[in-house]
Amino acid sequence: MRIGAHVRLDSDPIGFADKLGADVIQMFVVDPQSWDKPTPHPLTAEIKASPIDVVVHSSYQINVASLNNRLRMPSRGAVAAQAAAAAELGAFGLVVHGGHVRKDDEIIEGILNWRKLFERQQDKGGFAVPILIENTAGGNHAMARHFDDIARLWDAVGDFGAGFCLDTCHAWAGGEELLGIVDRIKAITGRIDLVHLNSSRDAFDSGADRHANLADGTIDTQLLVEVCKAVGDAPIVLETPADGVAEDLAFLREQVG
Repeated sequence: MRIGAHVRLDSDPIGFADKLGADVIQMFVVDPQSWDKPTPHPLTAEIKASPIDVVVHSSYQINVASLNNRLRMPSRGAVAAQAAAAAELGAFGLVVHGGHVRKDDEIIEGILNWRKLFERQQDKGGFAVPILIENTAGGNHAMARHFDDIARLWDAVGDFGAGFCLDTCHAWAGGEELLGIVDRIKAITGRIDLVHLNSSRDAFDSGADRHANLADGTIDTQLLVEVCKAVGDAPIVLETPADGVAEDLAFLREQVG
């Protein structure tokens, strides 16, 4: 089982991974709070040549579901550009949040906007790496908080080869039980390509996206271990607070090998 963490030092991701003893790392290719365009990483050759697997997380502003043209259109461009930058690093995918709309009667159009993202990119030869859609924690009009909404989204994009990233904190905060969650989401998507294994600082169904270290959060650690055991070959990435991420990784290795 490949276990690792999100990189806290993007300037030297492989050095970070080696120090942590990680098999896989997640990193950004731009400032996650910006609309910057990716530029070549100075250590591209080292990252690409490393046996450590790499996945890229997209910037947080991206919302391809939005009905606002001034948000949706740059979001589409950012997904394509960051996917291309991920490919330059040899990454196996680009994680993109499901996004949201402003009210319930816009959800169907938001789903159609997701489909248009894939349709339009298909006409250009497809994305440079697989797009891994991540479930989200909050928002009553979210595309990927509740599993019934994810099912509707997958009906629209599944045929384009979309991948899925399961975040345990997001599922918990979003009101989805973790017991049996792997089978439930695979029944919808047919796949789990990546797991963000995080505990939560908040209660079940809180809607709050606040990660906690495995031993400190509100999620039973054995539930988290069972998720790891159930996902099979999907890599596990910790996005827990930096001060305890080494202990989280050691705990997981002890529990699941």
